[in-house]
Amino acid sequence: MRLFRVLRQGFDFGAREVAHWFPGHMARGVKQMKAKLHNVDCIMEVHDARIPLSGRNPFFQESLGIKPHLLILNKMDLGDLSQQKRIYKHLKEKGVENIIYTDCTKDENIRQILPKITELIGSSQRFQRAEIPECSILVVGVPNVGKSSLINSLRRLHLKKGKASRVGAEPGITRAVLSRIQVSENPLLYLLDSPGVLSPHIETVEAGMKLALCGTILDHLVGEDIMADYLLYTLNQKEQYRYVEKYGLDGPCPDIESLLKKIALKLGKTQKVKALTGVGDVNITVPNYSAAAYDFIRAYRRGELGQMTLD
Repeated sequence: MRLFRVLRQGFDFGAREVAHWFPGHMARGVKQMKAKLHNVDCIMEVHDARIPLSGRNPFFQESLGIKPHLLILNKMDLGDLSQQKRIYKHLKEKGVENIIYTDCTKDENIRQILPKITELIGSSQRFQRAEIPECSILVVGVPNVGKSSLINSLRRLHLKKGKASRVGAEPGITRAVLSRIQVSENPLLYLLDSPGVLSPHIETVEAGMKLALCGTILDHLVGEDIMADYLLYTLNQKEQYRYVEKYGLDGPCPDIESLLKKIALKLGKTQKVKALTGVGDVNITVPNYSAAAYDFIRAYRRGELGQMTLD
């Protein structure tokens, strides 16, 4: 595959800073989780399988770690599963022992969750809840990692019932800890959904960029221009060139401006602007770079550019 020019060996973030998106409803969500903690038997943390090492809120382990903990790496169909052994090793070094990869459209992985939760609860002390027959599991995670979709999948699989939680493509759909949602009859299990809560201090600009590409931060807070640029850089670094075929290119593209121009022209995403000349105003047609960046980012999120783990 021919390269247009030498591809970049590093990414310059310049003086940019990723917005620390921690609005009022997130702070309220943290307080609600703490208040509910004494009534739960297990913590189920859901995270995006494309960023298994980045962006997890340390609050979930630091403040909720007194309860049995299961980490669900969801959206496994969008990640690079050849990296699983490396990811498991790294997470276990960080003290995360119980990990399950899931895809909410596939029952085979969802079936592993309740037996594992039952095992974790059975091997732990339930303190004041020892005489209570049912078990409650608090579902936590950063925004838009599929918590509600996972709850709905568990209900469909174990209760043959429909949706109990709203599902959306943007972060921020769940704004408060909800009432209990039953997901199993035998054993009798209830889940508590919770709002997505980012860390108030994202560790690095690059970690924030990975979170943004996976849709956990609203795009406009980061900027789709730099998100698309970082995505192109990462695809090239990991030798993921499916975008070349998707957009009909001659080979991998080294710079984002050239790529977005080609995407805009291919998709017919152009706009007319006025240009000042010596003989008056002239309307000219130019590529719509913002629309092209939007298409490029969403193509990655849909898995159209290949299954890629960002970490």
